[in-house]
Parts: sequence; structure tokens; C-alpha cells
Amino acid sequence: MSTRKMTVAGAFYPNEHAEIENMFEHYNDILDKNLKQNKILSIKPRAIIVPHAGYIYSAFTANIAYRVLANTKAKRAVVIGPSHKIYLSGSSISEYDDYQTPFGNLKIDTNLVEELKENFGFSFIPEAHKEHSTEVQMPFLKRYMKDISVVEIIYGNEKPEHLERVIDYILKDDESVVIISSDLSHYYDLQKANKLDGICLEAIQNLKTNELHQGCEACGKIGIEAIVLTAIVNHLKPILLDYRTSADASGDKNEVVGYMSAAFI
Repeated sequence: MSTRKMTVAGAFYPNEHAEIENMFEHYNDILDKNLKQNKILSIKPRAIIVPHAGYIYSAFTANIAYRVLANTKAKRAVVIGPSHKIYLSGSSISEYDDYQTPFGNLKIDTNLVEELKENFGFSFIPEAHKEHSTEVQMPFLKRYMKDISVVEIIYGNEKPEHLERVIDYILKDDESVVIISSDLSHYYDLQKANKLDGICLEAIQNLKTNELHQGCEACGKIGIEAIVLTAIVNHLKPILLDYRTSADASGDKNEVVGYMSAAFI
């Protein structure tokens, strides 16, 4: 039995599940008291886009998406994120047996892993999977969908069209959901960040892949483009759930990072 151990616990998110649970409860309390369109909390997405920064900055934004994803009762989730640590030509798929989180281990769907390897030519590059863009999603999944199994895909120099075919294949199974991990612009002042991030948000909401290439600086833009392409083919509707920047947590408006979450129904 091989386990993908936590590598950024204590840095990107707390080591202790009780501390994470308190964060999520706090965020949900804010949602329940302030969300004007409560019907959003009852949607059942086929896919979501979520950020991957440290929880103090981006977990509120991600939490909304996982709260509604839990409505689906899905049996497996495929988590797709960009590689930050090593260069990849194409994508790597995890071949571990399970995935460690502070809430307990998640089972990796090894059957689906083999299926995707056979159909899409994925290989397993272990170094690629010491990756925070996907790891920070796993505690959310274990907390909100404790019996779900996962598949982890890390991409580098990848064609969005290839990932779109992978996602389309996954979503043919009604019990599967897809999670696209991406932050938005990095280290601009707040005004410029809002402008650049607005390009990303409009492209997603309008399902216009060409608009993504007119100033959107999301680090996971390849994954975002892939899910937009999938949404077009499968007639999925995007719903923007939240947008904010690191300035909301830090107060620093000079060098901010943008975060958003969206659902596709």
C-alpha cells in the first residue's frame, strides 16, 4: 500500500483537522448569515474551479465550491492542477493507493487511473505529485465527501484540448466530478489585479476561450480553458461563486493574488 503523504500541511493549511474544521465552520456561518441567494447552496455541480493558496487567503473562496459539490453525492473526484515545482511535458497521473489528509486518508481510484492511462497516455512522474495546487484540495474533499475516491492529475506543458477530452470522458460517468485548481493574477496592485482577474471571470462566465488569452494571468489557465471547452461541448452552465484577493485577508493592496471559485451545472 503506497500513500501520498502530506507535504504542505502546516504551511498552506493546518496540520490538525480540528483547526481546519473550525475554519470551515466559521466560513459557513458567514455564508449562512450573509448570502443573499441561498438557492446557490443547493446546486449540484459537475465540475468546480477552486484556488490553491494558503487557507488563510483562499479557503473561504474554495469552501463555497466544496460545500455545493457535496450536494452531488459523487463517488469519485478527479483533481486537476498545474505543476509549480517541476517542468512537465504533458501531464502526470498519481499511482499511489491513497492520499493523506488531516481528516484521514482518501482512497485513490486506481481502476480509473489505469483507465485514463490506457485511454490518454498518462504516465506517473512521482516528483510532480509533491504539488500544493492539488494537495490543498484533499482536506476539503475528505471533510465534505468523506467516502469519495480521488484521482490526481498534474499538468505542465499540456494542450487544453487534450485535458478537455479527459474531462469529457470522466464526466460521462454521472458519479464523477472534476475539480480544476487555479489562482488568478499574482503580485499586482489591487486595481490592476481586479482588471486582469476580471478578464478571467468574464471569459469563464461567457464560455469564451479566446478571451482567456486577452490578459487572463491565471496560473491554471490551461485547466480553466479545458473545463470551459468541456462546458461548451456538454452544455454546462458556469456560476461564479466567489472572487476576492489576498488583500481581503492581509490588508496589503500593493502586491495581491487573485482567487475565484466557480461551479458548472
